[in-house]
Amino acid sequence: MPTWQAVLVGIIPSIGVGLIFWFAIRSVIRADRNERAALARMEAEQDAAEAAEQDDAGGAAGAESARNSSAENSADAPRDIQS
Repeated sequence: MPTWQAVLVGIIPSIGVGLIFWFAIRSVIRADRNERAALARMEAEQDAAEAAEQDDAGGAAGAESARNSSAENSADAPRDIQS
C-alpha cells in the first residue's frame, strides 16, 4: 500500500467523526436558538395580554394600584439619618 493511501485510511475516519460532531453541535445550537426565539414570542404575547387586561380593568383601579406600589416602595427605601 503506498504511503498516501495509508495516510488517507488514517485521516478519513477522523474527518468523518469530526463532521458528525459538527452536525450534532450545529443542530443543538440551532434548536437552542429556535427555542429562545419561541419563548421570547410567547413572553411578548403574555405581556401584551396582561397589559390589555390591565387597560380593560379601568383607570381607577390602575391608579390605586400605582399609589399602593409607590407607597410600598417608599416604605422599603432606606432613609438617610442626619445628626
